[in-house]
Amino acid sequence: MASLSAPAAAHIDHAADISDVYVPETARTVVARLGENGAAHVWWWPLNEAVDPVDFALLDEAERARARRFHAARDAAAFTTTRAGARRAVAQLLGVAPQSVRFGRRTCPGCGDAEHGPPAVVRPPVPLAVSLSRTTGCGVLAVRAGDWVGVDVEAYRTVESAALAELVLTPNEREQIFSFAEGPERTRTFHRAWTRKEAVVKAVGLGLMGMPLNTLDVNPSTDGPLTVRHVHRERTTTWHVEDLHLPGPWSASLSRPSAGPLGPVHVHPPT
Repeated sequence: MASLSAPAAAHIDHAADISDVYVPETARTVVARLGENGAAHVWWWPLNEAVDPVDFALLDEAERARARRFHAARDAAAFTTTRAGARRAVAQLLGVAPQSVRFGRRTCPGCGDAEHGPPAVVRPPVPLAVSLSRTTGCGVLAVRAGDWVGVDVEAYRTVESAALAELVLTPNEREQIFSFAEGPERTRTFHRAWTRKEAVVKAVGLGLMGMPLNTLDVNPSTDGPLTVRHVHRERTTTWHVEDLHLPGPWSASLSRPSAGPLGPVHVHPPT
């Protein structure tokens, strides 16, 4: 991927951007409203097969370096499209320029390490929780005010491995999923379980260090929304989980803290 480079005409000098402590009034207002009504915003977009130079120019230096490390051009394009799309979405929400948005990481709630905590908007410095996910053909971003949000998207594929089922599903979930004959309904139900679990895990911020997936029950044969308990050591949290209906061969779920206001979820189509 060493051939990736930003066109000179579109170069963005992130170091020369506005101060890291400046927050435009429009951004303050938007985040305050989100905090009051508890709404969440979700953007989704199709993934490019090749890196778009305009998208690549929007990435910061660390993201560009990461994009270059992908061996497959398709993977580099998926990463680039997702990060550029997320930057544009946050900019649109906050009323700022895309190149003024910078992503980083929050401190891991499990170990305190700042290197592998959940993603965060670090510029403008606003209390905005973000979560990113991508799968074959689709990238997704979820945003809400506060500290915690999780989103996951997965392309449908046939999964019949008993070993995988035991690894990621509770006994109750296995009974529900395998009560369906092999076919689309079983596939949809499995992926509903998977994306609900992943959305919760991402919202908690612990990744696979947290509660084992085969003990986290998300009742996949029933429609959402639902409340899910996550237990890690002596910390118990509850999450409001709902399914996202995207117009493609994908399963997607969103997780938010169940405490506090739970406003509507606004799903934004590609622009």
